[in-house]
Amino acid sequence: MTNPTVVACPTCGAPVEWGPQSPNRPFCCERCKLIDLGAWAAEEHAIPGNPLEDDVFSEDQPPRSMH
Repeated sequence: MTNPTVVACPTCGAPVEWGPQSPNRPFCCERCKLIDLGAWAAEEHAIPGNPLEDDVFSEDQPPRSMH
């Protein structure tokens, strides 16, 4: 029998066994999962884009209004 894979929760660092017994993996619990989701929603996390592609497609979008 092999040892189970254990990863660190991305939010709090707690050990999480990677398997069906950990339904919120890679998070340790629902709370940590929601904290991470909130960070994405608040744009605290972002996946870097390609500046060249952003320039090419930016003309397809209407200008943002600044309120």
